[in-house]
Amino acid sequence: MNAQQSVDREAPNLRRVLGERDLVLLFIVAVANLNVVPVVAASGPLTVWLWIAGLVLFFWPQGIAVVELSHRYPGEGGIYLWSKEIFGDFHGFLSGWCYWTNNVFYVPTLLLYIVGISVYIGGARFAVLGENRAFVFALALLLLWIIVWVNIRGLGVGKWVNNIGGIGTIITAAVLVGLAAAHWRLFGWRLHAGEFRVAGADWHLVSSFGVICFGMVGLELASVMGDEIRDPHRTVPRAVAWGGIASGILYVVATLAVLLALPQQDISVVQGILQAVTRMASGVGVGWLVPPVALLLTVAIAGTASAWLSGSARIPFVAGLDRYLPPALGRIHSRYHTPYIALMVHAILSCVFVAMSFVGATVEQAYEIMLLLAVVLQLVPFLYLYGALIRIAMRKDLGDAFYGRKTLWLAGMSGFATTAIGMVVAFVPPAGRQEATWLFETKMVVGCAFFLGLAAFFFFVYSRRKHREAVDAVAIESRARGESV
Repeated sequence: MNAQQSVDREAPNLRRVLGERDLVLLFIVAVANLNVVPVVAASGPLTVWLWIAGLVLFFWPQGIAVVELSHRYPGEGGIYLWSKEIFGDFHGFLSGWCYWTNNVFYVPTLLLYIVGISVYIGGARFAVLGENRAFVFALALLLLWIIVWVNIRGLGVGKWVNNIGGIGTIITAAVLVGLAAAHWRLFGWRLHAGEFRVAGADWHLVSSFGVICFGMVGLELASVMGDEIRDPHRTVPRAVAWGGIASGILYVVATLAVLLALPQQDISVVQGILQAVTRMASGVGVGWLVPPVALLLTVAIAGTASAWLSGSARIPFVAGLDRYLPPALGRIHSRYHTPYIALMVHAILSCVFVAMSFVGATVEQAYEIMLLLAVVLQLVPFLYLYGALIRIAMRKDLGDAFYGRKTLWLAGMSGFATTAIGMVVAFVPPAGRQEATWLFETKMVVGCAFFLGLAAFFFFVYSRRKHREAVDAVAIESRARGESV
């Protein structure tokens, strides 16, 4: 045994419990985040073209990248593992760090969204609780720890939260589209062709493209749990295809339905879906439908929160095994065989961000503050994802490739360029934002710099510690050989 092997991670004892159906529903609940639809729809009908551009230039290449890289590197860690194998340890850590930390405060945005819409289950008289900060804060934390507890029990249990959430997403979107169709038939098409013309559009609209790219991530999520998938070489490609197609359709039709129901200036970024459902249900005489839809949407977003929390927590788990974060993060539960320490640390940090976001802010402002920073950090790993495709396409020998060289080139270049654009435009203040442009951009730059700098700090500290462990192992081994002689 050499010194480096003595400090490398041991193979985690994880259970393979995810089948093809589980992955399809996981992709739907992770990718088709209905909570981002109001944020995008609030920028107007032109965002439909941005959705289509994102599907072609970002989402399709993402599917190719996930299938190709999970085929080559099927182990636990997903995008962290792929970046590490192609670009080296530091870049793998930075990619995984951004993937994880953005979810540390993206999951709280989902919790705030859940609370904001769950109040509609009790009818209009309870809806005002959605703006009560104390109520929202307490219920968000309760939901967070329930989700953590379910996932500590294992993916055999936690996957059902994801599956039910995926089904809830599909049914909610179907009801939304059905109401839009009935509303259209009774009252006509409220949108005009001129509203879809690009000429003369507000340039602040481009900020929505970053959110759209952010909303389309998720096909890589299952591969983060690569050691917990049954027959991944066969299961992943088929699940990516079906889950990707369903998610793309759901996004476009849901955005159109919200725009049909509400003027863009009236769309709330938290309660926009329920606003649209309430308006259309009242118009077609089925107002009783609002509480059941609120329940379905609550379940759907709860599934999304569970999927992202359980998936992204595998990143610090694997980094802990690799000794680039505290080794305790790499522990698994003796009974449930889950990374319980990583899940609990994720939840604790999310609690901190929920509390910080409420300082001097309304519920809607807190939601938007965390979402905007999550967009940029989430897209950093995708630069590595598409860069990995380009690096593979440049090789003389493609090895055991799933796709041909031309496909890898096209997907890699398209995805990389689109991701870079999405990150840049995320720094453009959304239309209607009250604070000064320089203040908004300062917050974004400082926030991103802080998290990237923290990643470099942890890697530097723990890589030096890992090196010392390797040196100590060599010394111990040398002494043992000398004594035996």
